[in-house]
Amino acid sequence: MAYSMRRVARWSRDIGLTIRMFVVMGLLTLIYLAFFAFLASRGVSTISLLVLAAIMVGIQYFFSDKLALLAAGARVVDRQQAPELYAMVERLAAQADLPVPKVAVIDTPVPNAFATGRSPKAAVVAVTTGLLRTLEPEEVEAVLAHEMTHIRNRDVMVMTIASFFALVAQLITRWAFWGSLWGGDNRGRRDSGNVFLLIYLVSMIVYFVSTLLMLALSRYREFAADRGAALITGAPSRLISALLKISGVMQRVPQQDLREVAAMNAFFIVPAIRGEDIAELFATHPSLEKRIARLQALARELEGV
Repeated sequence: MAYSMRRVARWSRDIGLTIRMFVVMGLLTLIYLAFFAFLASRGVSTISLLVLAAIMVGIQYFFSDKLALLAAGARVVDRQQAPELYAMVERLAAQADLPVPKVAVIDTPVPNAFATGRSPKAAVVAVTTGLLRTLEPEEVEAVLAHEMTHIRNRDVMVMTIASFFALVAQLITRWAFWGSLWGGDNRGRRDSGNVFLLIYLVSMIVYFVSTLLMLALSRYREFAADRGAALITGAPSRLISALLKISGVMQRVPQQDLREVAAMNAFFIVPAIRGEDIAELFATHPSLEKRIARLQALARELEGV
């Protein structure tokens, strides 16, 4: 028991992740403040922009878990419907000193899992039926520990809000576009068109930079969650085995099934779009090789405890 508590204590805080979350949120705030200032200088109503942003962020903050479950086609289950899965989540929550999150299941052959929610008290852990069929119980537990670490680290909330910020630029672009179409005379339309083009270019730059920041945070948070899962279970080898199995099975899953869950790619434990298919700079997850190498190093470290 003392050994277990010592592992949890070592896992409870990731300073590197905390710093990165603050830096990313701070930079995103500065970027969007500058973006709003630019739009205001071009005649766009500042009050309208602030109201729009507040409404969008509010919706995302309070309904992010429901939106994520809806997008994934997940259904919340109780203890009677999934007793073994629920027991695992309860046990891990107790070990991690967390409130027991809701448990959801997604009916898809794609083996995967994710966590969502604005806080530990309003969190949901979702797993696919494909995951439950693919992994052994101890491997499922390692995956759940990974997702519980995301909840404990609160990086789910940061990623959810940050990703929604990026959508503001797209919506404002569309707003400006429709405004330019309904301009007055021809000269007014030309002037509106010039303003729209400038807004469009700036919004694309804002979207691109903010996306790079979020992806960098996303990759690091997976390393942090892998470490947390290994420490809370005390068996990095279980997570290594789970990651290898998930990755291997997903390579054989039909592309149609992968596309159906691609919207949750950034939140999955293993991306539905494989890392080798996209440039690392734009990847939502670090490569499987790097994750396994870190887990193996942690296993050697734990053996010396």
